[in-house]
Amino acid sequence: MKKFEREFNFYENQKNREKSKDTFFKKTEEQRIALTFDDVRLKSGYSKVMPDDVDLESKFSRNIGLKIPIVSAAMDTVTEHQMGIGMALLGGLGVIHKNMSPEEQARRVSKVKYYLNGLIDKPICVRKEQSIAEILKMKKEKEYSFNTFPVIDKKDRLVGILSKNDFDFCKSGSIKAGEAMSKEVITAPKGTKLEKAYEVMFENKKKTLPLVDKDNRLAGIYVFKDVKRIMMENPGGYNVDENGQLVAAAAIGVNDFERLELLIEKKINVVVIDTAHADTESVVQNLKEIKKKYKIDVVVGNVSEPESTKRLIKAGADGIKVGQGPGSICTTRVVAGIGSPQVSAVYKCSKIAQEYGVPVCADGGLKYSGDIPIALGEGAHCVMMGGMLSGTKEAPGDVIFREGRQWKIYRGMGSVGAMEEHKGSRERYRQSSGKKSLVAEGVEGLKPYKGGLSQVMFQYINGLRRGMGYVGAADIAELHRKADFVRISGAGKAESHPHDILITREPPNYPIGD
Repeated sequence: MKKFEREFNFYENQKNREKSKDTFFKKTEEQRIALTFDDVRLKSGYSKVMPDDVDLESKFSRNIGLKIPIVSAAMDTVTEHQMGIGMALLGGLGVIHKNMSPEEQARRVSKVKYYLNGLIDKPICVRKEQSIAEILKMKKEKEYSFNTFPVIDKKDRLVGILSKNDFDFCKSGSIKAGEAMSKEVITAPKGTKLEKAYEVMFENKKKTLPLVDKDNRLAGIYVFKDVKRIMMENPGGYNVDENGQLVAAAAIGVNDFERLELLIEKKINVVVIDTAHADTESVVQNLKEIKKKYKIDVVVGNVSEPESTKRLIKAGADGIKVGQGPGSICTTRVVAGIGSPQVSAVYKCSKIAQEYGVPVCADGGLKYSGDIPIALGEGAHCVMMGGMLSGTKEAPGDVIFREGRQWKIYRGMGSVGAMEEHKGSRERYRQSSGKKSLVAEGVEGLKPYKGGLSQVMFQYINGLRRGMGYVGAADIAELHRKADFVRISGAGKAESHPHDILITREPPNYPIGD
């Protein structure tokens, strides 16, 4: 009986917390007050959860999962293929921006998809007549990170394999691939499954296994390091799809069908209709058309009101991106006079999305790792970062030296520079009048160089873990249920930060003057 009472009290307490959170936000709504991250803090509670033991798995859309609930923004100073690869390797996701041609964006998506492979169904091949110098030049120009190439003849039949060893021991670049290649190739029939491929490769001590049809034409290739990783159930914690490839995402515009079809050809996992205001007739109609014609998850953004969320979900959205004007480089709210502070926006939109089982991504407004558990606690399934990931090695752009410090350029997609250079930015902010008459909704600037993505993400992920530990939430779903908030004053905000001290050593998770 006592055990039953304890369990009953436990669940009652959880219900009371949820009710308390709803009451908290309802009161602010009634008073026409909207809150952001600096206005609130999570309540701590009884916890049996150790931070290092929490489960961070979540979702970006109905069918696209995340090992960690962090996504990089589709900004031209944040996410291209380097960031997409880095984020997926850490368990998250990168959304490759659309300020480039459809062909170039598809090429960058391909780099993410083929960084790791289970079965490579369309491997990059070379002809036996090509010289080693020509192949190496192609490898450099295409920025291929691999060193193994199937060699085919004029009838597309497999005749050999060129590996790193063959390149290393080649005396002259003028030697043809047919002379330098390894001719004794172990192959398997077209359709060979991964488990069988692993057996064949292990038994023959071969790191590549081409698949061929009955006419010896190449039908795909397995690479041992990737096959082994998949067979070991992804010990690295990478965010991979059912084919063992890194999960990739990309932004598209409204009625951007040429771009969408090229991305689908490259096996994109999810696309984001990326616009500053998604609750428009054109976006709704475009979303319906995409969901009718293609079998792919579509995340739509951005919005900040529950009615907008509901309208997009009913039109077919598989995920909702919330945030209008919270970014550190965004001026939408002061230029256009619209938008809701992010904590209130995410809470209201998440309540509606929860009814339909659709994930919400909190996009923008984050400054510290502690903002992540706040965003997730109010109902988001993941957060999208721009400024917090800008300045990393994987972000696009060169390192700049200025005032004795290293920097990288960071700009809003609604900044003058971004809109002058790219049609994609102009379309995102619904400006079609050309480059000479632009209304900026963002700024351009510099962010301190932060080093490699993995060391930056380590701080963010573990800040989240500690927040969940204080709340007593073992996973994201439990954080949704248990999270409760208090509103803090200006004095409370000041008290939350270091005070009455001259900081002499900047900690890695608390940037000073950033």
